[in-house]
Amino acid sequence: MKDQDSNLIDVNHGTQLHKIHGDQKIFEKELENVFGRSWLFLTHESIIPNHGDYIVTKMGTDEVIVSRQENGDIKAFLNVCRHRGAQLCPNEAGNAKGFVCSYHGWGYGNTGELQAVPFDKEVYGGLLDKCKNSLHEVAKVQSFHGFIYGCFDEDAPSLDEYFGDLKWYLEPYFEHSGGLELIGPPARCLIRANWKCPSENFVGDAYHVGWTHASALRTGQSVFTPLASNSTPPTEGLGLQVTTKYGSGLGVLWDAYAGIHDSSLIDDMMQWACTKEQQLAEKIGVVRARIYRSHLNTTIFPNNSFLTGSGVFKTWQPIDKDTTEVYTWAMVEKDMPEELKQRIAISVQRTFGVAGYWESDDNDNMESETYMTKGFQTKNKQLNAQMGIGNDVYNGEYPGVVGESAIGETSYRGYYRAYGAIVNSNSWHEIEDKSSTWADILTNAKTK
Repeated sequence: MKDQDSNLIDVNHGTQLHKIHGDQKIFEKELENVFGRSWLFLTHESIIPNHGDYIVTKMGTDEVIVSRQENGDIKAFLNVCRHRGAQLCPNEAGNAKGFVCSYHGWGYGNTGELQAVPFDKEVYGGLLDKCKNSLHEVAKVQSFHGFIYGCFDEDAPSLDEYFGDLKWYLEPYFEHSGGLELIGPPARCLIRANWKCPSENFVGDAYHVGWTHASALRTGQSVFTPLASNSTPPTEGLGLQVTTKYGSGLGVLWDAYAGIHDSSLIDDMMQWACTKEQQLAEKIGVVRARIYRSHLNTTIFPNNSFLTGSGVFKTWQPIDKDTTEVYTWAMVEKDMPEELKQRIAISVQRTFGVAGYWESDDNDNMESETYMTKGFQTKNKQLNAQMGIGNDVYNGEYPGVVGESAIGETSYRGYYRAYGAIVNSNSWHEIEDKSSTWADILTNAKTK
């Protein structure tokens, strides 16, 4: 079944038109319907722990201030003065009771309320309604075990509903481990790639690891080194592919907690994980404890990706249709020794930071995918995401729509099914209508 409003996404046959990675009209539609309606990562509670702490980040192409309130809540506002639209806060982070515009001096509390206007009585005659000129507030801000997300659309489902089946896989690491924190500030760089290229890669592409990263695997001697140059074919029982109603998904590589880290970290990380797995088994069961000790490559739709165990945490912020700003943090468990946290943080930047050797491998491919959409004939040709199609199951042993192989494209198909529904809908009511049979659509998909 092709999406009723577009031929971009053919859900039933696992294909997409290449133009999704470089078309201006599609990009503009994404800003309105995808970034305007989806839950987007803002920050972690560990980064703004105290009253007045704030960071400036992006939601789509809009800058927002994310600020800790006196009562402990977190609010987010467009970083734009209500007077003439100047940037309100020029800093990336800090602590402030409020914000004052450098243009005309309008002052706002960190609650978003307009509190001070120069010569209010003299030039406005005391008639300016400050209540109607508060900062534009992001409609919803909620937390998933300390990870703060925001949504512009007040009709969106709760963050808990949005994560859906994915929670079952994430909670062993995000909650039951004792909690996580991000080590920052984030490394930032620009890549000449459409934002969906890295998002789709992290949602479920284990296929490229042995080929794209062959040199890095041999040099770094990680737990994935046996995959180098595809010298070891995938076997049954290596892992899973999982997708969910709203497009978030992941791949599971069993028992590979240390992930991309090289031999200098593997023993210490696996010892840490094995000890905690034994503790968790009594609390959440053997299967979910094993999930904790495994490696999950994940994308929270649309543009937040991470690798558990490896500790890589990213957002892919769109600048334009073929430029993305990449934010990279290290993600660590709160109760880890500080020395181990720092070693992981250094390794994250060495592998997936601005000049990381895994990151460089990936960026070449992401930029190539995007550049090739400039071809007149090429942009209207189909991309293939059919690996494992016809074998996906729902209501099986594991939550979500599941492909029972580590190497597959179940998560790709789920990501783009949701993308097609969201980008072509004008409300959450429409999105829900198009998603009412989402699992049946995916499990009945087949090649042409």
